[in-house]
Amino acid sequence: MLFAFTADLIPLYAIYALLFADHGLNPAQISSLFAIWSATAFLLEIPSGAWADTVSRRALLILSGALLTAGFTVWTLYPTYLGFAAGFVLWGTAGALRSGTFEALLYDELHARAATADYTRTMGYVRTATESAALIGILAAAPLYAWGGYALVACSSVALAALHTGTALLLPAAPKSISAKEIEEDDPPEVADFHSAASPGYVAMLRAGIREALRVRMIRRGVVLVALLNGVTAFDEYFSLLAGHAGAGPSLAAVLVALTVAGSLAGSSLAGRTEGIRARTMSFALAAAGVLFIAGALLAGAAAHHPTALYALTVAGFSAIGVAYGIDYNADVLASARLQDAITGPARATVTSVAGFTTEVIALLVFGFAAVATTWIPLPLMVAALGTPLLLAAALTPTWLPRRTRP
Repeated sequence: MLFAFTADLIPLYAIYALLFADHGLNPAQISSLFAIWSATAFLLEIPSGAWADTVSRRALLILSGALLTAGFTVWTLYPTYLGFAAGFVLWGTAGALRSGTFEALLYDELHARAATADYTRTMGYVRTATESAALIGILAAAPLYAWGGYALVACSSVALAALHTGTALLLPAAPKSISAKEIEEDDPPEVADFHSAASPGYVAMLRAGIREALRVRMIRRGVVLVALLNGVTAFDEYFSLLAGHAGAGPSLAAVLVALTVAGSLAGSSLAGRTEGIRARTMSFALAAAGVLFIAGALLAGAAAHHPTALYALTVAGFSAIGVAYGIDYNADVLASARLQDAITGPARATVTSVAGFTTEVIALLVFGFAAVATTWIPLPLMVAALGTPLLLAAALTPTWLPRRTRP
């Protein structure tokens, strides 16, 4: 939990889009930075997952923290477009190493304790820890900025990223539920033909994970659904810009973004209680979330035209987005847990990374859309359009959500 908590306890997360804007970058340049970030994770997501299936997962998480620390250090020392781009490459690499690796380590640790039935509840607590940390970091951004500007926010973020790296040393070295040497032994029928004795180790794990994710229909659909639900959480990169468009300064923007984090925190913490939810019920909830997201973005955008109602409109709009995020996070935890249960092959981290890879594909499409759309339509309308994946996820959930395999 400590590792998950320190992962997002970084105040710079709240206002880095404003940092870019205040250093002269326009929305198109900022979107291109986001695209660089996603492209890096996009290219490394699946290879890093296979790596996590063949080497120490704890070691990869330590390396991930070190790269994250280096990325924020570059931002602090070189606050230019190239410096921001280099930082995003480091951050994207760190994210790819962590994605899938932590989930697989957690599942295997529970497997070693014969407690995989606790995965949903535990992962809900993990997501709650990350969102709690994010909320604290976001709320801390306002006073830090008031006391020392962007420099203090950046330096404290570097220190906290270093602390996060240190917590990775405390993680358990969970034994893999299936090792690379066992890849040819005791395979279930649906994945028995995925492996080749001529391709041991890394290549075999990479092949096993990709083929299971693509050929097993339940897992393939689960991967896409998880990617959609998780991809929505990448849209918060534009929330501070939306707040700035409405007329909020950096301090108020941090508080408004905190409302969305509070929603996601609530949704994650309830995952253990909603574990048995039916697919159709989840579908209705996601449809409501899509409507709330779209309405909230438009409401917050209207504040720019009604400065006397700035606080009322922005708080109402961001509160609606926060509720939508809470529903999405809850559904994401549940769908991810059911996907983990559905994985029967040896390459758990690789299959999970395929979901992360698909998430990055969605993010790249979104950032590309945003870069083009902001030159033609107002920012609030563009952000509102980002709510449509929630509506798509709602339509797919009844048939694409993996079946619940545990009582």
